[in-house]
Amino acid sequence: MDELCWAGAGELARLIRDGEASAREVVQAHLDQIDRVNPQVNAVVTVVAERAMAEAEQADQAWALRRELGPLHGLPIAHKDTHETAGIRTTYGSPLFSDNVPATDELVVERLRGAGAITIGKTNVPVFAAGSHTVNPLFGATRNPYDLSRSVGGSSGGAAAALASGMHPLADGSDMGGSLRNPASFNNVVGLRPSPGRVPSWPDLLPWSPLVVQGPMARTVADVALGLSVLAGPDPRAPAALDRPGSDVAGPLTADLTGLRVAWAPDLGGRVVVDPEVRAVLDSAPSVFAELGCHVEPACPDLTDADEVFRTLRAWRFELAYGDMAAEYPSEFSAHLLDNIERGRALTGSDVARAEQAHTALFHRVREFFTRYDLLIAPVSQVPPFPVEWTYPTEIAGTPMIDYLDWMSSAFLITVTGCPALSVPGGFTPGGLPIGLQIIAPHQADLAVLRAGHAFEQATNHGSRRPPLL
Repeated sequence: MDELCWAGAGELARLIRDGEASAREVVQAHLDQIDRVNPQVNAVVTVVAERAMAEAEQADQAWALRRELGPLHGLPIAHKDTHETAGIRTTYGSPLFSDNVPATDELVVERLRGAGAITIGKTNVPVFAAGSHTVNPLFGATRNPYDLSRSVGGSSGGAAAALASGMHPLADGSDMGGSLRNPASFNNVVGLRPSPGRVPSWPDLLPWSPLVVQGPMARTVADVALGLSVLAGPDPRAPAALDRPGSDVAGPLTADLTGLRVAWAPDLGGRVVVDPEVRAVLDSAPSVFAELGCHVEPACPDLTDADEVFRTLRAWRFELAYGDMAAEYPSEFSAHLLDNIERGRALTGSDVARAEQAHTALFHRVREFFTRYDLLIAPVSQVPPFPVEWTYPTEIAGTPMIDYLDWMSSAFLITVTGCPALSVPGGFTPGGLPIGLQIIAPHQADLAVLRAGHAFEQATNHGSRRPPLL
């Protein structure tokens, strides 16, 4: 049964489809793993074991009757606790929503369940998914399975830690400033920020905005591609959704990278400070791509104004989403989030217009950069997983961080380019902490970034290293 917890999502789906394992066996194995490991890690904050086993029974009956099975038939998934789930509490990590039980699934959950996945619970998040450190007043901190004294990142931190701990084989998440990539990096798993519109979102406060996307996480690139193939595709409720089916990004992933032009930007052109341990681990990445036949050289697109674009649009979005609530219940919001909301409240129409104009100019500079290069590689996170008691790293390599966003610039500067970005295991510090490599491809080239990540993964095998906890 323990082996079922470490089989990949694609392999588990095959085992169930071929009758070598039942959905009940697979779901029970993962519920048992949650019982064993979650008390230490605190990744899954709501468990619906009875409901999950009832759905597994139905899945096995469907298999016995030779009904058409979805690509995720019988696979257990715990959804991010900001994704609304019908009949299961969705708290957003806030005491204000501790008893909130939605009546409907949101689209990302609807698609996973429609493909045959079985909901086993919800995974931990920061309050309102704000920040890259998973801790909140309702459930406390999620701890890193590679070192229980360390952070799992965020905001999809519970999802990533549950993957790394064998509690589920596939996860959903969302990403504004790195919330799929940063926790993947901290937990030695794979997380993809897809191109905006690749995965439609509903309900969505700002459905035209490219800032927030939803996407998959898993322990391998192949399983991330499987998850993306289910999540992707147009939906009439999502006006900015790409009009391409999920099959476009399903693979095959094996590809010859010979001749690809790869840019290596270890500090994003001098725009971010990177911890020496992170740099030391990732310094071998260019040679891996060179051995795969790529032409690798130092280069970075011009990211002028990317920081200001992200900060302005994030503040505008957060004020819209939480401004009224923060005014009524200020004690339920962190000082950092209140500051961000206040900045959003102070913005003028001209401020937002200038940010959008700079955003457009940035997009075209990056587009032109990718006429000369096929891929950009860089660190996902500027620091290794930091102590779980910290709110955020206040300095990196002796350089003070100006605020709680500054230390995650390596992720959010890429957010505003509109490019797909993959976090893939890149190695470990001497102390055994995971470090992720960020692989970035041109706008809408999601399959290209998956193929490059798959090749790197196969060449290095970093993702096969399990946590000492297990």
